[in-house]
Formats: sequence, C-alpha cells, structure tokens
Amino acid sequence: MVPLIPREILFGNPARVAPRLSPDGRRLAWIAPDDGVLNVWVKTVGRDDDRAVTRDRGRGIRAYFWAQNDEQILYIQDKDGDENWRLNAVAASGGGALELTPLDKVQAQVVAVDVKFPDEILVGLNDREPVLHDVYRLNVRTGARTLEVRNDLGCLGWIADHDYRVRVAQVPTPESGFALLHRGPDGGGWAPLASWGAEDALTTNPLAFAENGGALYISSSVGSNTAELRRLDLASGKEEVIASDPEADVEDVFLHPTTYRAQAVSFAKDRLSWTVLDPDVRADFEALRSVHHGDFTVVNRDRADATWLVAYEQDLGPTVYYVWERARRKASFLFSVRPELEDRPLAAMKPVRIRARDGLTLHGYLTLPADTGGRGLPAVLLVHGGPWARDSWGYDPEAQWLANRGYACLQINFRGSTGYGKMHVNAGDREWGGRMQDDLTDSVRWMIDRGIADPSRVGIYGGSYGGYAVLAGLTSTPDLYACGVDIVGPSNLITWMDTIPPYWKPFEPLLHRRVGHPERDRAFLESRSPLFHVDRITAPLLLAQGRNDPRVKREESLQIRDALRGAGKTVEFVEFDDEGHGFARPENRLRFYALAERFLADHLGGRFEPEGGG
Repeated sequence: MVPLIPREILFGNPARVAPRLSPDGRRLAWIAPDDGVLNVWVKTVGRDDDRAVTRDRGRGIRAYFWAQNDEQILYIQDKDGDENWRLNAVAASGGGALELTPLDKVQAQVVAVDVKFPDEILVGLNDREPVLHDVYRLNVRTGARTLEVRNDLGCLGWIADHDYRVRVAQVPTPESGFALLHRGPDGGGWAPLASWGAEDALTTNPLAFAENGGALYISSSVGSNTAELRRLDLASGKEEVIASDPEADVEDVFLHPTTYRAQAVSFAKDRLSWTVLDPDVRADFEALRSVHHGDFTVVNRDRADATWLVAYEQDLGPTVYYVWERARRKASFLFSVRPELEDRPLAAMKPVRIRARDGLTLHGYLTLPADTGGRGLPAVLLVHGGPWARDSWGYDPEAQWLANRGYACLQINFRGSTGYGKMHVNAGDREWGGRMQDDLTDSVRWMIDRGIADPSRVGIYGGSYGGYAVLAGLTSTPDLYACGVDIVGPSNLITWMDTIPPYWKPFEPLLHRRVGHPERDRAFLESRSPLFHVDRITAPLLLAQGRNDPRVKREESLQIRDALRGAGKTVEFVEFDDEGHGFARPENRLRFYALAERFLADHLGGRFEPEGGG
C-alpha cells in the first residue's frame, strides 16, 4: 500500500509559484511564503539576492504583474474574500506599498497595460455605479487617476488600442447575446461593429487589438460550432479565420509583446496542443515540446523577446518552470511549484470518453489509486464549478488526494461545460438539475458498469456549481450516492439569483436564459432547487462555506443546513469567517480537507491522515 501523502504537502502553501520576468528581463518575481503567508518575491537575474517585497500577513497575494516601468510590482487584494479587489503597487526593491484604488466596496479591474505607457495603466472601477465599471487612466507611481470613459453603455468589457484609446465596448443585448461597439482613434460616437446571439454568447469574445490597430483579434463561434481565432477588420467588419479546430475551442492566443502579432494558438482536447502561426517562433515551439513531457505554456517573456518563462503541466507531478533562452536555444530548469511532491506516489490522470443516455459524448478524466487493480473501489465524482468552465489534464491536488486515499476519482465535462464548442455548452441551457445532472449520473453508472466503482461506496463532491450538483445528486438520485460534500454551492436557484453581486447584474439575461427566470419560471426553478426536496436526501452531507462569499451567499448553505437538521437528516457544517468563494488561507484549507477526508472515510471507507499528521 502506498504511503499517505500529507495534506500539508497537497494543500499547504506552494514553495514557489507564478514567476514573471520584468519587462527588461533583468529581474525575476514570483509568489512564495513569507512567515507562512504568500507574498511577492524579487531577485536580480544571475544573483542570489532574493527578497520578499510585499508584507501581507492576511490571506496572501495570489495575483500580480510587473509595471512596464520595470520598477514596480502591481498586485490585487480583497478583504476576507469579498472580491472588492484593490490595486496596490510596491517598488521592486522593496518598501511600503501604495494603495492605488483605496475605495471601499469598489472593485478594480485591469483594462490595459502597455509598454508605451510605463507609468500608467487603464483600470475599471465601479465607484460611481456598483453595477458598471468606468475606465480610468491610473498613474502607478502616484495613484492619480483621470476618467477616460464613463460607462453609459452598460458595457461589460472594454478593449483599448495600443495607444490607450478605449475603442471597443462589449454590451449585452436583450436577446441574451452581445454586441461590439466601436469608435475611431479620435473618439467620437459609438457605432455597431459586430453582434452575436445567445447561442454564441459563451463561445465568442473579443481578445485584443491586432498589430496595426485597424483590426481586432476575436474568438468566435458564429457560423461554426467551435470557437475559432479570427481577425475582425474594423473598417469593413469582415472576419478572417486564422486558426480553428473542429473538436475544441480556442484556448489561448500567444501575442508578441510589442508588435501584438498572433504567433500561436492553443486548443485543449484530452491534452493541450499548439498551432504555430508565426515562422519566427516555430523552432522555439518545436524545441519546447522536447524539453519536458508535460503540456507547456509560455507564461511570460521579456520586452526584447529574448527570454521566455515556460510552465509545464503534468499529471504525475507539480507544475515546473523553465527559462528558455531563444538565441541559445537553451532551456534551464527554474523551479517546481511543490518539490516535496516529486518523490510521492502520485496517480496518472487518464482521459476518458463517456456516452450519455441521449448519445452526447462526454469528455473527462479518471484518476485511479496507484497501488490497486482499479476494480471495486470506493469512488468520488469530483464535479467542477462554473458550470461554464471545464476540467483539464494535469496535476490536480484534489484528484491526487482522493486517489491517494484509495478512491477512484472521476471528473467529467458534462453538457454546459466549455471548451468543446457551442453545441456542448448550449446543451446545458435550462438543464441545471436536469440533463446536466443526468450526465453526472451516467458517468457514475459508467464507473459501476465497468467494475471500477463499488456501487455501495460512491460519493459526490464539488464546489460552487459543483456544490449545487452535489445537492442535486443527493435529491434526484438518492440511492446512487453514499455521501456528498458541498462547498459554497447554491441550494435555492431563486434566492441565489436574487442575491448575485451588483456587477453581475448585466449578466442577468444570460442567467435567466441559461438557468431560468426567478419570476416567470418560479415553479420550474423550485423543481430544480435542492432546498425544496430535502425529504429525498438519505445520504450524509458535509457543507462548507465562506462567510463573505459574494457569489453564493452564506444563506444558501444555512437554509439547506437548517432544513436538513429540521428533518432529522445527517449534515455537518463548517464556515470560515475570513473566507469568500473558496478557501485561501492555508490553515482554513487544511482544516477543511481534514474534515472532508475523515467524512469520506467514515462513509466510503477510504484512508485518512489523522488530524495533526501521523
């Protein structure tokens, strides 16, 4: 029997993560613990002068980038998970942080960063109207800001050209689609540029201005099933297809840092693959494929395009980073995110395809314990959130944790998941708790029919939409699951939609089309809301919630907890006062996973690490 991997190694802070070269290539930044809290570190390339330049002592820093002046680090933080992001700046040499957006209950969104403006960025703020973000030009050295565009359009997303002129606005339409509005380089009125209906709303998006400012890169499924990379001419409105795949949507586009030319595009099917568009990088991509067996992405490069930072995702190990020197065609190992995992008994993640009861093909991943024959196992269906998201191949700490504890772990991209074209996404419309749940049920049956899962020991586990799916599974198929773990999942679709954050309000038509209308479809939504069917739940349930969650308010967990307790059902509940939509603090994560591990062991019979280790 393989040894248990300690929870601290799986879910504690990483050793180092998210490296970024400064634009001039002279310094390297990354995120790593400082006194147990994740902070930004910086070193001079070629020297051993590592130092933490931020001093957070709360939930840690998880997102940052270099200012184009090469002298500052910019990072975002909220308060205890409320997602009212504030933008901060700190000198790369260290010192006190400057709060650039010191506004209560206001969310900052970075709109544009460009090499031509080393001391400025464009940022969206909903300080005037909580529902909408206006665009400001922000000086990152002083915090001074000036209004660039007042959001009188109901715009959900802005795109500026490479001279910081906000020229494209994405606005919702009454039909649950979107329209692109455009104006010239000199400003003026907004004119229609393109539009698409609800059927393409989740698979079509503007990306960035192309190299000459006269065209826009877009990812579009209009007229096709999968999202293609296209070039949209602003003068004529004509579109040119640059790259496409009949089975998968565009995943990522690799743009040159100063010319903005599209050089490569990726597609994620079972694994990630790249299509090279620019001959200038073809040799680089070919060489990078042989450096490591994992799937690679270029996460950062310097302004001169001489040095790249490359991440390799793998299933049997953590993400590893390499430095790629283009002139020398040389790859040098930089670091592993979790080096303590390198010699641990990890399990392979195998792509699988499952046919749903109506014939739809479902793509997913099966992770089996490393030391078993893969037969008659306790099993956990691990359901992703979103639901307009997807599971992908690579190291997944929860899948590895479950496999290490003896469970077969299945992750499935049920209808409504993204990445496989608009027909797959749109097949999930009004199917929360319906055919989307049937796909999950069919996937469990697939494991049982093949002898992988012991039918009496199957659990369902998920967060956000995945948490909703846990509750829906326990109410719609109570005999299928022996237990469930719901993390920040909605229990009543009506109250959930009634309490979404204000800046989600423009998305309400999309939610009403995809899920249901709280007034017109009240009976339908009640039929799909687990809260109204707690009498059907027979399996034990663990609920976990962040008190400050702005997306799924704590009442979603409290109301089903209280209903279950009132009905004499078995329910465990844990809430974290300093968390939001997920658990950022390592002490909270470790406490939750200790509870979840013991809960699963009690009801499915897998292994567990006693609290405190050992």
